[in-house]
Amino acid sequence: MNQSQTSLDKSDFADWRAAGLRYNSLGFQLRHRFGGRVQKVSIDAGFTCPNVDGSVTTGGCTFCDNRSFSPSRRVKRAQIREQIEEGIRRLKIRYTKCDKFLAYFQPATNTYASVERLRDIYEEPLSHPDIVGIAIGTRPDCVPDDVLDLLEEIASRTHLSVEYGIQTIHDKSLDWMNRGHHYDVFPEAVERSRNRGFEIGTHVILGLPGESHEDMMETAIEMGRQKIDSIKIHNLYAVKNTPLADQVNSGEVELIGREDYVKTVVDFIELLPPDMVVERVTGDAPPDYFVGPEWCLDKGGVLHAIRDEFERRDTVQGARHPGK
Repeated sequence: MNQSQTSLDKSDFADWRAAGLRYNSLGFQLRHRFGGRVQKVSIDAGFTCPNVDGSVTTGGCTFCDNRSFSPSRRVKRAQIREQIEEGIRRLKIRYTKCDKFLAYFQPATNTYASVERLRDIYEEPLSHPDIVGIAIGTRPDCVPDDVLDLLEEIASRTHLSVEYGIQTIHDKSLDWMNRGHHYDVFPEAVERSRNRGFEIGTHVILGLPGESHEDMMETAIEMGRQKIDSIKIHNLYAVKNTPLADQVNSGEVELIGREDYVKTVVDFIELLPPDMVVERVTGDAPPDYFVGPEWCLDKGGVLHAIRDEFERRDTVQGARHPGK
């Protein structure tokens, strides 16, 4: 990929179909782009969220463990460097042939600060010789134009992907999860993010309470309509010390079963355009914090079941894409 480009060209992405894959996986694209395995190093830069600090609401999303989302928590640059070093050390033990890494600003809302503070934080990973790019997780209501200008400038120097957590297009579900915004902020943020040289991604959750299969498929179709570059998909799961955990334990919320999820996620991917990168198809959490569903803890088994469902149907990503 030409790191100085100001907009993304779909020709930069390798053809996953020629490689015999069922969907356009992130691992495949990263190998194509960087010439080998690339892993993400998760970084906690000490951010909070507007639905935690009271800017739009309080309490955070119903599925988030907010113990680490303190507005007074701040992480110095030196501590960010330590996180990078330790993350790379651990990943090199697990993936012995991996020597390229993306710095992934993951917890909380990682554009929710002044431009000056953001610049200081984002620059730290770029000085590390093993870091080949940055990934930033944020919300679509937290990217004012001056922040997008900063992201554009960084994208002119390195690989950059920006992930907007939207979870669903349905306002009723966004209200249920205490998100603090409705869907209309997403297309507006995406439009302002276009042609700035960074990849635009999103994150969605399947199996939200009250959402029908048709509702979830509407989210898939709308994500394709937005022409974003990448998407993360996983089921709704519960961790301890969250409102969702209480709802699951009381029986108020029933989490989606493995068989239903496997079929739903394949249905979902069939509706996505074939050039959209699918970064993730399942999710999990540390067992010590996990409430359920238990099948999430068998990540390898879930991935295998999803592959088997693709094979059983003899289908691929985009097979039912409306624009096909």
